[in-house]
Amino acid sequence: MRISRIALPPPAALPVLAVLPLLAVLTVMAPAGAAAAPRKPLVALREEGGFAGLDNRVTVYTDGCAALSRRTGPTVRTCLTAAEWRGLRGSLKHLRLGRSEARPPGADFIRYGLSYKGHRAVRYTLPATWKPVVSRLEKILVTHPAR
Repeated sequence: MRISRIALPPPAALPVLAVLPLLAVLTVMAPAGAAAAPRKPLVALREEGGFAGLDNRVTVYTDGCAALSRRTGPTVRTCLTAAEWRGLRGSLKHLRLGRSEARPPGADFIRYGLSYKGHRAVRYTLPATWKPVVSRLEKILVTHPAR
C-alpha cells in the first residue's frame, strides 16, 4: 500500500479557494455592463390631481425600459416595444418644455409635470408640443399593466 502526501494551502487561503469556483460562475453569468452606472432617465411624466385623485408616473430610461406607477398598485418595470420606443423618440424631437404654468383657480385640474434632458416644467393645459409625448406616455402606462 502506497501513501502519498498532499500539500494543502495555509488555512487562511482556504476560504478564498472555496469561493473561486463560485466567482468564475458568477463572472460568466453576469450580463455585459452589469457593473455600469445606473440608468439615466430620458423623459418622465407625472400626472396629479383631478376629482379622481390621479397620481400616475412614467419614467422612460435611455435604454428603452420604463418604470410605471399609479396611485394604487406597485411600480412596474418593463421595456418598451420597438414601435413604442421609436414613436416616443420621434415625439420627443419636437418637444419644447418651456416654462411652468401657474396653478389655475378651481378644484378640478390635472397637473402635468414633465422632465426631459434635465429640464422640468409643470403645466395644467397641454401645449401642442407636449400632447404627442404625454399621449404616448399615457398609452405606455395603460398597455403595461401591473402584474
